[in-house]
Amino acid sequence: MVMALIGVLAMLASDLPVGSAPQPVALPHFPDRLHAFVWRNWPLVPTARMAQVVGARPEDILRLGKAMGLPDPQPISPDQQHRSALTVIRRNWHLLPYEQLLQLLDWTPDQLAYTLREDDFLYIKLGSLKPQCAPVRYAPPDPATRQREGEIARIVHQEFPQGLPETTSPLFAFVRQLEQREGRPVRPTGDAQFSPRFCYSYFALYGDPLLDKQADPYPEGYLERLEAAGVDGVWLQAVLYKLAPFPGDPHLSEHYQERLKNLRALTARAKRHGIGIYLYLNEPRAMPLAFYAAHPAWKGVVEGDHAALCTSHPEVQKYLTDSIASLCRAVPDLAGFFTITASENLTNCWSHGGGANCPRCGKRSAAEVIAEVNALIHAGIRQAQSRARLIAWDWGWPDNAAEDIIKRLPTDVSLMSVSEWNLPIRRGGVEHVVGEYSVSAIGPGPRARQHWEWARQRGLKTLAKIQAANSWELSAVPYIPALANVAQHAANLKEAHLDGLMLGWTLGGYPSPNLEVVAEVSQGATPEGAMLTVAKRRYGAEAAPAVVKAWRAFSAAFQEFPFDIGLVYTAPMQYGPSNLLWGEPTGYRAIMIGFPYDDLDTWRAVYPPEVFIGQFEKVADGFEAALRDLEATLPAASGTAKQRESLLAERRVAEAAAIHFRSTAHQARFVLLRRALEAAKTPEEARPILAELEQILSAEIALAHRLYTLQSQDSRLGFEASNQYYYVPVDLLEKILNCVDLRDRWLPAQRARHGL
Repeated sequence: MVMALIGVLAMLASDLPVGSAPQPVALPHFPDRLHAFVWRNWPLVPTARMAQVVGARPEDILRLGKAMGLPDPQPISPDQQHRSALTVIRRNWHLLPYEQLLQLLDWTPDQLAYTLREDDFLYIKLGSLKPQCAPVRYAPPDPATRQREGEIARIVHQEFPQGLPETTSPLFAFVRQLEQREGRPVRPTGDAQFSPRFCYSYFALYGDPLLDKQADPYPEGYLERLEAAGVDGVWLQAVLYKLAPFPGDPHLSEHYQERLKNLRALTARAKRHGIGIYLYLNEPRAMPLAFYAAHPAWKGVVEGDHAALCTSHPEVQKYLTDSIASLCRAVPDLAGFFTITASENLTNCWSHGGGANCPRCGKRSAAEVIAEVNALIHAGIRQAQSRARLIAWDWGWPDNAAEDIIKRLPTDVSLMSVSEWNLPIRRGGVEHVVGEYSVSAIGPGPRARQHWEWARQRGLKTLAKIQAANSWELSAVPYIPALANVAQHAANLKEAHLDGLMLGWTLGGYPSPNLEVVAEVSQGATPEGAMLTVAKRRYGAEAAPAVVKAWRAFSAAFQEFPFDIGLVYTAPMQYGPSNLLWGEPTGYRAIMIGFPYDDLDTWRAVYPPEVFIGQFEKVADGFEAALRDLEATLPAASGTAKQRESLLAERRVAEAAAIHFRSTAHQARFVLLRRALEAAKTPEEARPILAELEQILSAEIALAHRLYTLQSQDSRLGFEASNQYYYVPVDLLEKILNCVDLRDRWLPAQRARHGL
């Protein structure tokens, strides 16, 4: 029966995308891919499921894991499995073929295909390719394999002679904490200039949250905490054909009424906390080419195996307006929508700049089409006589079309612009501009100022898109404690008379001191006063001055971050010391938030290698110095027990950030030294290079040790909503195996090769 099922899945899985299908990366620190499979899935997938995938008995998997020194497996709840699906996909991408990956997830090919395409560009994050993995099958270990299992167990014991650090905060423990209600929240008082101030859930599942019965994106306790942090709005991704009948294919709208029912309930719950619900629209969604056999007239620009629904066609226009109207009528308390109309998924024919290839849109300007999409959505809101607000986000709008788009928007549409975009910076002597979200650069920048001015000339409301808590500069911590930067940015926007703030994309929704500082500034506090107020409230009056001093130091250090839009997506900051090192180049290119690999030249972007490394060392040095100073100046015991625990958590976040920055510098230095070693002609040239490589391996082992302990104490570390866990403790343990293998196997081979 099992083999028959595998055959069916294999037949259906063949339709999933593979791209160039290269060979997977090598993992020489494991005896084979079976052992890597067991190791990586040990804390995330039940033993019985792993055994089924590889054709083993559960006791075989247990023996294999224990033989490598892994601790007893802990129970894995259905909720944890549900919340960690993306983490499971990533860690098995180079191990399993699609057929076995589907078994491991217990998914259908349709589920995986939807996730790869719609779950925040997962397939792009995975490199737009599937490594060509042979099936992993269980076989009893031979003597050589048993020997290597024992060696791995000895490494684990040698590195942790007292046993692995105790886990006091299991994976996703923060979800249970945030779900719990704490009673009446402490609400900021006074009139706020910025409204809305809206953010994304810290832990929502991105794909289809309104039909998800297992994971509430905004439970009551979490809404309560956001209210206390000064948030008055939250947002969710919306796919329009899942919320309204789609005339082109009604099957796609299956369960839309249930989603609307859940959305109504969510808006009612949020409203009790003074929080409005906003939906993110990136519409209309492109359809597979086969769809247009029945609707040829709707076909617009083609990209790959999909084509846009052409928004210049009257029937597509009617669908867009009528769907919004029906949605607004069904959910009358909806606070609003925000749109992306020139980026992300292929939507209108000009959304990716290729509108000239459409016979209809090619006769119209990009500005005309993009403005019209917003106008059609606005018409749906008006048709329903809804109070919902429409926010047109200028993300991706061509610079030469932005003014014309703004001139064409309806007068009661609001314009939102990324505040810091095009802000000039100088880092490590390199002149550059910000082209993405940044906490290290303090906005607003010239692009946003100009767009807001054009909007005000039309009488439009204006909003700033910022990252108040963290950014892709480092998303693996719940917030970057550079609060002086955040507070000053908020003060600058207040002075610029902005009407509202989007506080974060999918990252940054933790109810952090950063969000509270923005709320305090919005109510009239100075940056310094806002920080002191928040520090007193969180950590007590005695500790507050020392904490504010540390926040200033973290902020100054973070201003050395070598910002570049490509760098923030590809360099290994998110993965920190969990990213492996390789003795030989992998040949893989680093990809957006997915796998950094060893691709230094993509990581560093416009920065020379030594500057890239030096800037990350400066940031790490600054964070470490600020932490030492904080430790030295804090009172021995101040504040309540809750305030003392909050202060410990604050220090864990700052230390984890420092570890990520330091490890990024180490990894870049390792690749640079590996190249130098390859080019070395004499033993004298090779000797200092080999010595420095050994130092880096030891340093990375130490960082992996420390981050293992920190993550075991704080389940927020390593997590981001749209990517789930970048790493879990067993990955940091694997990094130690990886470094020991390079030290004990690869370095001696290199010494021999160079005559040393």
